Amino acid sequence: MKIVTYFENGKEQLGFVLEDKVFPSHMISNKIPNSTLELMQLGKQGLKITQDELENFQKIEGYQNEGLNFSEIRLAAPLPNPTSFRDAYAFRQHVETSRLNRGLEMIPEFDQFPVFYFSNHQAIQGPGPVYCMPDHFDKMDFELEVAIVINKKGRNIKAIDADNYIAGIMILNDLSARNLQMQEMKLNLGPAKGKDFASMFGPYLVTFDELEKYKTKTVDGHIGNTYDLKMRCWVNDELLSEGTLASMHWTFAEIIERASYGVTLYPGDIIGSGTVGTGCLLELNGTAKRKDPNHQEQWLQPNDVIKMEVTGLGTLENKVFLEEESEQ
Repeated sequence: MKIVTYFENGKEQLGFVLEDKVFPSHMISNKIPNSTLELMQLGKQGLKITQDELENFQKIEGYQNEGLNFSEIRLAAPLPNPTSFRDAYAFRQHVETSRLNRGLEMIPEFDQFPVFYFSNHQAIQGPGPVYCMPDHFDKMDFELEVAIVINKKGRNIKAIDADNYIAGIMILNDLSARNLQMQEMKLNLGPAKGKDFASMFGPYLVTFDELEKYKTKTVDGHIGNTYDLKMRCWVNDELLSEGTLASMHWTFAEIIERASYGVTLYPGDIIGSGTVGTGCLLELNGTAKRKDPNHQEQWLQPNDVIKMEVTGLGTLENKVFLEEESEQ
């Protein structure tokens, strides 16, 4: 099942992708709610009812004629109003290379437990234009990631059970203002201000039954499902990043166990994977400068187009613009 949120008459509307067209929830069945958050709050049973209703709808002769083309609609993030947003640090290649580029050895604590930080769940965006302040463009960076959505309330969840708390998965571009980030982290806090202005998700939230053929063996010593999904990112049509979700050192199940220790997770919580190896300019610039000190660093500029593609999850495309004045 591919879940989308799009704008209809100025309001956000839950929809589903069937044969490359979008169908609003109210067209399919009155048993389906009108928002992704409401659907998440119904848990696994809600997803089962929705799947059954979609299958019944597809039996209607000529149903395809009622669908909307993607060119006719403006997509929002699949879950525009999450209850929280955590982002993890789960890819060893990214962590190890980034530290090497700074002349640091790999930190041993990385292998002891997964870590995450809280980001701004009120700064969620979907495909399309993103407006950023001048200081954001001081070493602005993309981050190629994926994210999951929780749809079952739980506390002290064990990794062995944690995959049952996940509704689906989507592409995440964790936009980062590196100069702001580095300034604040000198004080041993953050990242926060360098990452609180825009996180883009989409184009849709995909349930894991759609990805069963990509399931692969989880690394020995780890618990949870693993999927071999190819991850790529282009800036202005130049391919910069390539990796695979299967290279996550910590699984989402293990991250959920850590996140829920002494804390209740709620339907509508988002958890990001962290950046895949080669998945950001900070890492790419550092590697290039380590090999050639004269390398000219590349950062995102106003009017750049960032396109991310993940196997089975579609393509997320955004264009970044300079916002001269903050919105009131």
